[in-house]
Amino acid sequence: MNLESPKVTLDKSPEDTFNFLSDVKNFESLMPENISKFELLEEDKFLFALKGMPEIVLKKKEEVPHNKIVLGAAGGKLDFSLIGHITEVEANKSEVQLTFSGEFNAMMAMMIKGPINKFIETLVANMKTAV
Repeated sequence: MNLESPKVTLDKSPEDTFNFLSDVKNFESLMPENISKFELLEEDKFLFALKGMPEIVLKKKEEVPHNKIVLGAAGGKLDFSLIGHITEVEANKSEVQLTFSGEFNAMMAMMIKGPINKFIETLVANMKTAV
């Protein structure tokens, strides 16, 4: 299953945007309003939970400076990645798009597609004010 958020343009350089997203504690400011828990577990790993959903642990898996950040599931039964793609638009402007990628059976994919799509859309929308 692959999902893409809309692209959002930020009044920040790709470097500034990358640095913000590289610091996983900053994801707390991007979370939707229905977050029930956010906990920094390690420098590159955090746990969060949305109301009515199980806790999810994400760990930074890969970085390509100023272009890409990959967060992946750390433990649990589901294996997926959340990838931030950063593109320079012009000096001090960058475009960000999040993609979600995971292997799920058809039933699971059907159940989680809507909530995950809404989740990644909220994360990029909140970048306009948080970054």
